[in-house]
Amino acid sequence: MDKIEVGEVFTITDENDQENEIEVLAVITLEGTDYAAVGFLEDIQEDSEEEIDVFFLKVDAEGDFSAIESDEEFEKVSVAFEEIMTEEE
Repeated sequence: MDKIEVGEVFTITDENDQENEIEVLAVITLEGTDYAAVGFLEDIQEDSEEEIDVFFLKVDAEGDFSAIESDEEFEKVSVAFEEIMTEEE
């Protein structure tokens, strides 16, 4: 599968078998693993001053999204994305 790009929209299914469209907001590679910061497309498209919820997902070798399973990994990814977003401001 091609590399995931910022701005791409995907449909994911949650644990309740409900489909949600997400948009990729940022992508980073840490220690050879790709991670994507994503938000719900509906929230992103709303023209509001409220902050949107951002989620971090791991991208596997096939290009599929999976959950980050450990608190340590989540913290590492969260800090890396925060650094990127701070640099862009």
